[in-house]
Amino acid sequence: MSEPKPPIPRSIILFVLVFMSATTIMALNQGNTEFLFYAISLLVIIAILAYLHKSVRFSTSALWLLTIWGFLHMIGGTIPVSTNFVADDAVPVLYSLRIHPDLPRYDQIIHTFGFFSATVACWEIIRAKLHVEPTTQHRLALAVIAAIMGMGLGALNEVLEFIATRFTDTNVGGYTNTGWDLVSNTIGTVCAGFWCLNRRRPSEQHNPDQSE
Repeated sequence: MSEPKPPIPRSIILFVLVFMSATTIMALNQGNTEFLFYAISLLVIIAILAYLHKSVRFSTSALWLLTIWGFLHMIGGTIPVSTNFVADDAVPVLYSLRIHPDLPRYDQIIHTFGFFSATVACWEIIRAKLHVEPTTQHRLALAVIAAIMGMGLGALNEVLEFIATRFTDTNVGGYTNTGWDLVSNTIGTVCAGFWCLNRRRPSEQHNPDQSE
């Protein structure tokens, strides 16, 4: 008999419903059409992850990483900030926040965190298809493959941002912004690759929220 698949924790489902509803209402009140594009994109991603979870059984930590990424992404385009902390005449929202000229923007930090999370998810997808514990050499190869997959998802994200600019005014920035996004994505995926080297198979990790 096959092992029962753990459901997505209810705490995660509730959190997603709350922040998606709240940010959507805020965006509609602001007349923020750019947000609607990203909200729809996020809903598609959520549906894909829910489908994959049936066979992959993502760990609770991976699910929370992805959930927090979605939350930080959604508030980034809706929370207004002071123009004193926004450079280059960007839209004064959280995504454009730069506390100091020598520090990265909020956007770049979220890219790093986000594709760290995506790489962890990619690693768990790969590991879910293995039926034996890999050797140290194989673990390194799997971590590299997961990092490359994460970089590919980061590049796809930039393609989607470019598509968005063809249909509406956006705050994604120009060539320099794309370059920094790719750098941030790479930092996140490489860090995740190192982190995954010492992680166990997701099914072996304790999931305290499964009993909900």
